Amino acid sequence: MSTPKHITFFLILFSIVAFSQENSSINANRDLSIEVKVENKETGNAIKNAEVTVNGLQFSYSEISGNYTIKAKVGNDLIVMHPDFETVFYRIKSDEEIKILVEGLSDQKVSKENKYTKYSSSRKTVDAQDKYHTYLDSAKFYTKKDIDKSVSFIEKALQNRESKERNAATYKTLADIYMYWKQYDLATNNYKLSIQIKENISTKISLAKAQFLLKEYVNSQKIYEEISEEKLSNYQRIIVFEGLGDVAFALKNYNEAKKSYDNALKIAKENLVTPKITDLNSKIANVFAAEGNISQANLRYKNALDLASKENISRSLVEEEKVADFYNKSNQLDSEIKLRKESLKKASSKISSQGFTKERDSITSQKINYKIGNAYVQKENYDEAIPFLEKSIKDADKNEDIIIKKDATRKLSEVYATVGDYDKALKSYQEYVELVDESYVKKEQEIQQVQRFSKKISDNQNRIASLEKDKELAQSKISLAYIDSKLSEESNRRQRVIIYSLIAGILLLSLLAYFMFRNNKQQKLANNLLALKSMRSQMNPHFIFNALNSVNSFIAVNDERNANRYLSEFSALMRSVLENSDEDFIPLNKEIELLELYVKLEHNRFKDKFEYEINVDKTIDLDQFSIPPMLLQPYIENAIWHGLRYRKTKGNLEISIDQKDKETLSIFIIDDGIGREKSQELKTKNQLKQKSKGMSNIKNRISILNDMYKDRISVEVSDALQNGEGTKVALLLKKK
Repeated sequence: MSTPKHITFFLILFSIVAFSQENSSINANRDLSIEVKVENKETGNAIKNAEVTVNGLQFSYSEISGNYTIKAKVGNDLIVMHPDFETVFYRIKSDEEIKILVEGLSDQKVSKENKYTKYSSSRKTVDAQDKYHTYLDSAKFYTKKDIDKSVSFIEKALQNRESKERNAATYKTLADIYMYWKQYDLATNNYKLSIQIKENISTKISLAKAQFLLKEYVNSQKIYEEISEEKLSNYQRIIVFEGLGDVAFALKNYNEAKKSYDNALKIAKENLVTPKITDLNSKIANVFAAEGNISQANLRYKNALDLASKENISRSLVEEEKVADFYNKSNQLDSEIKLRKESLKKASSKISSQGFTKERDSITSQKINYKIGNAYVQKENYDEAIPFLEKSIKDADKNEDIIIKKDATRKLSEVYATVGDYDKALKSYQEYVELVDESYVKKEQEIQQVQRFSKKISDNQNRIASLEKDKELAQSKISLAYIDSKLSEESNRRQRVIIYSLIAGILLLSLLAYFMFRNNKQQKLANNLLALKSMRSQMNPHFIFNALNSVNSFIAVNDERNANRYLSEFSALMRSVLENSDEDFIPLNKEIELLELYVKLEHNRFKDKFEYEINVDKTIDLDQFSIPPMLLQPYIENAIWHGLRYRKTKGNLEISIDQKDKETLSIFIIDDGIGREKSQELKTKNQLKQKSKGMSNIKNRISILNDMYKDRISVEVSDALQNGEGTKVALLLKKK
């Protein structure tokens, strides 16, 4: 039995008109409790599995009251959706009861029960038609609990082949499940499939959100703009304008972002959609902050804080965290500390009432304590910083938050070093190193878990795709049977056997080839990654040893200030090297910062041997280029240690980065040292061996990276002058 193409909706409003008019002004600004009934007109039976939403909040059917009880304000939009009838939109006018009667809907279309997986023996005899909604509701019920169960119920729901509306609703639910588990690519595919089966505004909005999260900004913007031309509820208009603002902000089109956010905010204020008023004030503040308009950003953030404080503790903590981060970036450190201390009280209150949460992005006491301590460090108020950092470490240890514990331990080590307590600084730094090792192991475990989870999701999606192919194959068989009905039965049987055998053989060969190719590719990638990891971990031991000797020499002559400064800069360099040790590529501006710090350290040791200059073309968009970490450092080290160091007079080291073309940068490292030939003559056999090994590692590293990322780097080393003096390293770096 097919779904009726034309359904009539009746809204029956029960109220006393005079009473509604008298209280309309009072009801306008407060939440009303309203009963909503959705019934089959022919039978009078309640439809218990409709999606009833107001301002994005969904309300469930109550078996006790026999209806949906919603919370809404006058002017809010009520939306009722169901796979078996058209979507209903209704503007709330008062607290009167709302009844929606659906015409032309058989009871076979709507399941009378909604008990998730609690089936009695009598339920086994219920027609598969009636089970569809039970399967769909069960999939939604397990969305946040068990993705396997959710998808298994989706598979069962998809076995219903008679209704394209139901199939569209099922694929949308599957996409919603993937969205929750942050599988945005799979969510996008299933939203598109749902829209292809039957267009729906809500599904299009969800698709635009998924594409935005996938960073497909142009596609997301296109869909939002298409939706904005259609008839929408007030809440949907808010979501669409907000989405357009998010896309514009991501593309750094700040004027368009403010315009879209302002449009959304205007609608939200007119319809008293309080959560969105808070969100939009916060997002407009983000735009002002990005533009550098600190005064306007402060004003908007204050509005958002005031509104969030009236909602709940969790929402207030989220907003306070965002505003405190803004205060930190804009150097309003006193305001940041004050706000975070207020957040700390709320977080402690929340933990005592609700218990500790281990969600990765949750706002915890250890995180807040760490950021307060960091703010005091920025103020150079180290005595105030130490207790907060220690409390952060203690709470992080208690709550098994290794990331915060690692960061707080590192920061505490830096503070101790700054105030001259080197014993505690060393102890904290040793603890930090242990935590780095521990976090690396934990990260490896998390990667393995993610891989298993991804495989599980992929298997689930493949099963769903297989069901869809089965449907298509079933339709093809019907058509084929009709066309080939005049052929003999034996001929058809032989042809099908041959065709299916060939298809099966081709599929088996294709699968075999695919798996062999994939396994070879994965093995090669794993070998390359292992080799890169080994090479990245090899930092020149001479530099570390000599740097520590330099610190020792400063201490020996009681030059505590230079020793402290040198140790701090050396610690910063080592920290940056460790933080980037797992990355194949890092942003070019980070590599430049590392080089500046490294050359500064070497110059401090050899001030009488060379001067240096680092020139970066200001027209280069550094964000568009990335480079392997510490790739240039060995060449600079060779220039200093094997060229400039042996000069009798002060030499020069020049590092320049220029734009060759839109896709390529030219990087030059030029020194006027004694040259490669003379340097070779001065070296011992052991030094020659070490240099050879070092240069070999660099060449191998570049070779592997070029193999993995399609020839992005090329290096050429030559004499800088015709007489053989000096060395010139020319490196070409292509855009990522």
